[in-house]
Amino acid sequence: MYSIVIHGGAGTILRQLMTKEKETQYRNALNEAILIAEEVLLKEGAALDAAMAAVVLMENNSCFNAGKGAVYTHAGTHELDAAIMCGNTLKAGAVSLVQRVKNPIKLAKQVMDKSEHVWLNGQGAEQFAKEQGLEMVDNTYFDTPMRYKQWQKALEQSRITLDHDDLPDANKYGTVGAVVRDKWGNLAAATSTGGMTNKKYNRIGDTPIIGSATYANNATCAVSCTGHGEYFIRGVIAYDVSCLMAYKNLSLQEACDWAIHKNLQQLGGKGGLIAIDAQGNMAWSLNSKGMYRAKKTIGQDVQIEIFEPKRDFW
Repeated sequence: MYSIVIHGGAGTILRQLMTKEKETQYRNALNEAILIAEEVLLKEGAALDAAMAAVVLMENNSCFNAGKGAVYTHAGTHELDAAIMCGNTLKAGAVSLVQRVKNPIKLAKQVMDKSEHVWLNGQGAEQFAKEQGLEMVDNTYFDTPMRYKQWQKALEQSRITLDHDDLPDANKYGTVGAVVRDKWGNLAAATSTGGMTNKKYNRIGDTPIIGSATYANNATCAVSCTGHGEYFIRGVIAYDVSCLMAYKNLSLQEACDWAIHKNLQQLGGKGGLIAIDAQGNMAWSLNSKGMYRAKKTIGQDVQIEIFEPKRDFW
């Protein structure tokens, strides 16, 4: 049995502002990412490889704020972060502030597999990428007209734009992630992001911080988060889900909802997460107006959702 859950970012995604054309575009992108991951699993691939494959595809799709299509910093450049974790070994790899690595999630996996470290940053991470033979690009490769327009608007307003900001448009597509359980029962989590529009001072969010936005443990679950990173860091939200299952004996969905609608909410944070447990149960939870998300398990069709679910909480 295998299961896959992916996300393409959480934010103010309103049904009334979503055109049919845009909705179709993002549904197709999510569907393609799920099927790429499934293809890996059907070829006897591991959960780690499937999660990475899904994220690579989303990094290459300008719909999302990761890889191609990453948001602009205040200086007009792109700074990318990514992380990956193996639930079987608890090994992890992470990178931050990389500017010329085409697929940061591939670099994160190389850090996990080929180095004695967990987290590499900036120029050192890029030097390691070159040594590992990863594809390098000019920073302008990540440029897109939509992100440039978003950056110019942020500059005019002298503000930092988060994926969940309530601005009068539907361009809140952000951080991407995948969680996977393979047929051997191993779990994996992978997350990648371009950060926040108009960010300064080499700001790093939650994505590359193991336990904040990315976590996997075969004993409990695999989690990938998206939203206002500072709050996910303070709440250690990804690890929080695992702890709620391990120490409070909550189900996967209960733990996800507790982490998002109690712990994150109390901190004042907005966003969401996806998760999968050791039995292959799949879950997601969000306290924002929407989150691009999809899931699939063996023998079932892909289930894709975008808008805020109608559910009651405590």
